[in-house]
Amino acid sequence: MSEKRPEEITLDPENWDEMRALGHRMIDDIMTYLQTLREKPVFQPLSENVLDHFRQPPPVEPEEPEKVYQDFLEFILGTNNTMVLHPRFWAFVAGNGTPMGMLGEMLAAGLNQPTELNTQITYHVEMQVLSWLKEMLGYPKDSSGLLVTGASAANLIGLAVARNSKASEDVRKKGLQNMPRKMALYGSEEMHSCLQKNVELLGLGDESLRRIKMNKDFQVDVEALKKEIRKDRDEGFQPFCIIGNAGTVNTGAFDDLNALADVCAKENLWFHVDGAFGAFAALSPRLRHLVSGMDRADSLAFDLHKWMSVPYGIGCIFIRRLEDHLRSFSISPVYLQVLKEYGLSFSDLGFELSRSTLSLKAWMQIKSHGVDKYRRLVEQNVDQAHYVADLIKAAPELELVIPVSLNVVCFRYVADGLSEDALAELNTKIARQLFFNGVAIAAGTVVNGKTAIRLCIVNHRSKREDFDLYINEFIRIGNELSKSYRP
Repeated sequence: MSEKRPEEITLDPENWDEMRALGHRMIDDIMTYLQTLREKPVFQPLSENVLDHFRQPPPVEPEEPEKVYQDFLEFILGTNNTMVLHPRFWAFVAGNGTPMGMLGEMLAAGLNQPTELNTQITYHVEMQVLSWLKEMLGYPKDSSGLLVTGASAANLIGLAVARNSKASEDVRKKGLQNMPRKMALYGSEEMHSCLQKNVELLGLGDESLRRIKMNKDFQVDVEALKKEIRKDRDEGFQPFCIIGNAGTVNTGAFDDLNALADVCAKENLWFHVDGAFGAFAALSPRLRHLVSGMDRADSLAFDLHKWMSVPYGIGCIFIRRLEDHLRSFSISPVYLQVLKEYGLSFSDLGFELSRSTLSLKAWMQIKSHGVDKYRRLVEQNVDQAHYVADLIKAAPELELVIPVSLNVVCFRYVADGLSEDALAELNTKIARQLFFNGVAIAAGTVVNGKTAIRLCIVNHRSKREDFDLYINEFIRIGNELSKSYRP
């Protein structure tokens, strides 16, 4: 007599029709949420009730899908914590996402294909997206590329290839501790903080990253750069890479990329460009001069979840020569030999083996909007930045701290007789009040020794009326708060 077999379980729904109906409802609800963003505050504090919900232990027994979704509506969607989605979010260089991108993300999760081999359709989707991006940015068609979770990962890969390609010994085999000379790389004081993290993760140490002073346009000072390279060579260091900025977060500045490429060519250094958002200035004929020389980079890192507004997180790294890329990441243990039978594997181009399908949301979004619409959006945001600058110049209570070079506006409230410390405190209070009132979100920074409010405009939902509201409210609150600072 045979033993009774144990009941076998699955994670599929017991009732597919009910799950389908719930899925339709989810799409309707989130579409309504996105459609009505302008009616919601940009920020709303989370209640203690909401926070308590997320301190609960994991459920031991299953909860009904309907109950799970009700919790989402109440404790997640219902918080109206819209932040980066909102038309008046300008605190970071953060894209807003799109409905089509959201649907692409959902479909990618449904396909649930890791993107490794050319036997999978998602491999070819990614290859097409990479090809489109090369054409959009004017980067060499025969270069290597990989989609990653963002520019932090893209910069890490680019700098790893730079280090390994320019090291005097095999770094992968011997390690940095066995290199005959300490390595050094260079960039401006405006470099993004993720580059410091990358350098530390690569074992180079923060002290190997030379922060070169800037000129009046917040570009790396090329003559100071050359001097530092000569000094390092004289002292026994091995210079290996120069990092160029294509749009800094703090001021929107672009380094002279052609000048940096020339230095790299003369000194036999790797040229890496961090184009996290500014690389897409290449889409606009009237802005393209800013990224002149970007096509000469040995590696280029950028995001699609910033000016492209593809839902988080998605970035890209291009490496000019495939052999350099493979030399840094290709590996062939016996359990991965099967991958080699199908040609190039994306696992040989980055530090991840298993990767989600990042490409589908970008593929669907680019197809549904077209390159020219993105060109118009880039120009629209730049025009909006200059519009805000004009509002500031017309207001005696405000000061434009630096000229607008692209889409970043740095300004502050000013009042006669107040010290720099008092002005810094006052401006911080104004911005915080606008934030907690749910009007708009901007960030603070320090430029030329002045504490300023910074608007980073890559928002496809922003309209000029949003900036009118923000500047008017900034002045009104500033006038009210400044009374307490007067004798």
